[in-house]
Amino acid sequence: AIEEELDTIPQATINKLLLMVRSIDLMKTKKGQNRKEHHTDRYYGDGLIIRRGQIFMMWLDLSRPYNSNTDRLHLELRTGPLPTVAKGTHVIIPLVEELEDDRWEAKIVQRDGNRLKLSINSPPTAVIGRYQLTVATQSPKGEATSTHDPGNDICMLFNPWCEDDTVYMDDGDEKNEYILNDVGRLYYGTESQIGSRTWNYGQFDKGILDACLYALEKSATPPSGWGDSVNVVRIISAMINSPDDCGILEGNWSGNYVGGTSPTSWSGSVDILNKYHKDGGTPVRYGQCWVFSGVTTTVLRCLGIPSRSVSNFNSAHDTDVSLTTDVYFDEKLESIDHLNSDSIWNFHVWNDCWMARPDLPPGYGGWQVVDSTPQETSQGTYRCGPASVIAIRNGQVFLKHDSPFVFAEVNSDKIYWQRNLDGTFTQIHSEKNAVGHCISTKAVGSDERNDITDLYKHPEGTEEERIAVETASRYGSKPYAYSSPIAQDVSIEVTMDGEGPRMGGDAELTIVMRNASSLPRTINLHSQVAVMYYTGVVKATVKKDQIPVELLPNEGEPLGNNYQDQLVDQAALMLTLSGRVSETQQVLATQFSFRLRTPDLIIKVSRNQIN
Repeated sequence: AIEEELDTIPQATINKLLLMVRSIDLMKTKKGQNRKEHHTDRYYGDGLIIRRGQIFMMWLDLSRPYNSNTDRLHLELRTGPLPTVAKGTHVIIPLVEELEDDRWEAKIVQRDGNRLKLSINSPPTAVIGRYQLTVATQSPKGEATSTHDPGNDICMLFNPWCEDDTVYMDDGDEKNEYILNDVGRLYYGTESQIGSRTWNYGQFDKGILDACLYALEKSATPPSGWGDSVNVVRIISAMINSPDDCGILEGNWSGNYVGGTSPTSWSGSVDILNKYHKDGGTPVRYGQCWVFSGVTTTVLRCLGIPSRSVSNFNSAHDTDVSLTTDVYFDEKLESIDHLNSDSIWNFHVWNDCWMARPDLPPGYGGWQVVDSTPQETSQGTYRCGPASVIAIRNGQVFLKHDSPFVFAEVNSDKIYWQRNLDGTFTQIHSEKNAVGHCISTKAVGSDERNDITDLYKHPEGTEEERIAVETASRYGSKPYAYSSPIAQDVSIEVTMDGEGPRMGGDAELTIVMRNASSLPRTINLHSQVAVMYYTGVVKATVKKDQIPVELLPNEGEPLGNNYQDQLVDQAALMLTLSGRVSETQQVLATQFSFRLRTPDLIIKVSRNQIN
């Protein structure tokens, strides 16, 4: 109707009217459509807080009706000190006829006189943070750009509800717990006397979102990298502690807390974060591991990254990347104190955060360890993680970030060394179950303690656990702590014929083992099949087997394996194999990812059926 009205007005008259934006309505109140649909209605205040990869709405009030034949309009968003189009920090959002996924676009969905209602789409990789919004118009009379109004700034967060976001989490109860729950439990004490305390995360409270964004800005990292969840987690891990970047909390384990607050006196994150922001980035005194972890949970949940606090009892602190907890004695079996820098804490609290890991091989997404307590530096900064929990479990410490340190915390052997007369050291004793007990976090939907030790390590004493320990030790500073294999003459390979199995059938793989030696070899092969999202996040283990294998000299043997499908999106599966050659102590390990193909759909149209 508006277009028809414009058709009755002489073009010359329309050309004399410059098209300008009079006001912008972001529908940003807590009860508004945007906040409700983006699960941000619990954040304090009435600013527009949205999640990336999801449509949001706005109204534009123009100086005259919009004429699509002669007028042009686009939105611009800017974030960071030097917004740049190429780096995603200066976003130009064009008007289009139909919205497409994975890109910034806007569409007119309603007209009301001088008003336009727009539907805006953002990509699931968008930079998070605070954007300044302006609207640029172009008409036959000329161009105009709206004045920036701080009240129309847009806060963009990660989106666990968006399947294409790296932090996507499919379970609704888990999203409620790890994103929306603002109260939790932290565990402390000893493994025989586990205590708990309530912690107020308060991620939706007044000032907290502003404080979290302030910490990101204070990090002095380029905002162009804030679209990468791995990078943001590393930034937050560094900014929670204060030693090298004036971060949020100053640690203190001295027992003297004059000039600050005793770590045991804190009961939540809100006062800490608001004080840090109010004081202009002066570190808050004082914190210990559970305080660092509680604040980390708050910041990550506030920014949209699923997170939980995790307590590890008998937690090792490896200071020399040996992947062992070392105790040194002299020739008289007296302690050499200056060498005994490794330690075992009664408990230590860190965080798990949930994300895909496109920077790692498939299968290592899901829970990742991030530790904000300043213990050791990572690439020159006090931070730790994200380290894949699955990689930790299997001893694959060559996968970033900081996997060796986390592995040592939960599964290092305690090894005793005695100095020889020539100054060298000999291993005299080892304890194989000294660290990593009762790893605990709050259960989903209740205040019960959930023991998640099995996510971090295979059962103590099993062959799989020993294989993980020895695999990890190869990459440490003391690879000789474990005896090297006498020979490495057995190989393992997984093959699949053709294009692979179809949906609805079994997946038939062939595991080929070869013995290149002149002697027989015996292997106890462990196999595990896990369902995996296309992003590389493991959903669940669906089958485990142990296969005894005997190989004759110079023999290769194929082992057939069928796996019924129990699939999620994209029908991906991952087979993990590990074993040890009895005669040589050679360790075997490999992984193989595959998917079940959907049936081909062939459509044939008969010519006489076409009108």
